[in-house]
Amino acid sequence: MVKTDLVKREQEVIRCTDVTCPVCGMSCDDVEVELTPTSVTTKNACLMGDAKFQELRSPHRFVYPTVNGERVTWEEALNAAADILVKAKRPFFFIGSETSNEAMAVGIEIAEYLGGLVDGNATICHGPTVMAFQDVGMAGCTLGECRNRSDLAIYWGCNPADSHPRHMSRHSMYMRGFFVEQGYQGRKMIVVDPRRSPTAAQADLHVQVKPGRDFELLNAVMVALRGMELHPDTEKVTGVSVDTIKKMAEMIKECKFGVIWVGLGIASTHGKHHNASMAMRLTQLANDYTKFVILANRGHCNVAGFNQVLSWTCGFPFAVDYSRGVPRYQPGEYSCVDALRRGEVDAMLVMCADLGAHLPKKAVERMMDIPVISIEIAPGPQAFVSDVILPGVLDGMECEGTFYRMDNVPIYARSFCRPPFDFTTSNEHTLKQLLKIIKEKKPK
Repeated sequence: MVKTDLVKREQEVIRCTDVTCPVCGMSCDDVEVELTPTSVTTKNACLMGDAKFQELRSPHRFVYPTVNGERVTWEEALNAAADILVKAKRPFFFIGSETSNEAMAVGIEIAEYLGGLVDGNATICHGPTVMAFQDVGMAGCTLGECRNRSDLAIYWGCNPADSHPRHMSRHSMYMRGFFVEQGYQGRKMIVVDPRRSPTAAQADLHVQVKPGRDFELLNAVMVALRGMELHPDTEKVTGVSVDTIKKMAEMIKECKFGVIWVGLGIASTHGKHHNASMAMRLTQLANDYTKFVILANRGHCNVAGFNQVLSWTCGFPFAVDYSRGVPRYQPGEYSCVDALRRGEVDAMLVMCADLGAHLPKKAVERMMDIPVISIEIAPGPQAFVSDVILPGVLDGMECEGTFYRMDNVPIYARSFCRPPFDFTTSNEHTLKQLLKIIKEKKPK
């Protein structure tokens, strides 16, 4: 939250404290920003956060709309985008994670109105983990509880030292907690990772599982927790010795409050959502002996928000098709990569996501064959495959909005400056303007 009474304007300099960082799923809310007409200086932000704040004064920023590479008026761009979506038989709406819940809700509303498909970042990251939540259920908690109570952190398939630079210092290992006053001295860490990552180098126990054998190792740990004998081939299958598995089980039993942090390493390997489901079953079993929770290390600032907004809108978290007038949910059929790869999409709206840089080759090739509208901040692969570019607004900086943290807690972020244009005030405002024109062109 920005303390407005501490926002000072001195010779066009804006100084803000308690700014919410709109970069990763941690949504750190202790960032300080000093903004001048030509520079941005931050305190308490990690390298990723600082890079995002620098976009406020980037010379590469999109400040006017374009159609087919030509500069046009805002009204012309909105009309061109509306024409594309109205004429499409099977439009696809990709709602990226670096925008607010309010903007996501309007994007989903447009998809429902036009009978299109809608998907978000989870489809190519923690989608399997979300499916596991639905399958098994999640024993979770807030980041504050992890910071104040946990004395055992298990990082399974993730490397927060690189992916979430402030994770261990704020929420898991190095922070002094209310019930863990010793901080690092009162905590233990287990890292399950096939490689010796920077996070594994700091662990009390590095469990070097064979790639693709997470499911088998999770089963083995559950067997050890129950006090049963492990199969003689356990080490051959998992790559982990029986003694290490037993030690891991003992560390789980001995802790007072344990947390399993699951990353993409568990969701993107063989087994997919079955791995995450088994990790959640392990969490449930661990609660027979102590207090244990599980959380997903979500990458982008509001990737959890899209799952929440779509779920409360239609009951499903991602990969939804509205073409029959009712929402249908089917990952692998209505999800972004699959629908593009099969050539089922004939128009696309991409909001706050660089799909051109991250999707497989066949999916990007399909994007090049169809009209694409992008709400984008700066030039990049996504802009190169876009026919219509609508300049984006930086949520949490240039406009206020709500994000969902990685622990599924909603965080309201205030703005501290304005966008470098006056034709829209937020991505939500842009989509509302677009929806109005769509309804005029295609009334029901």
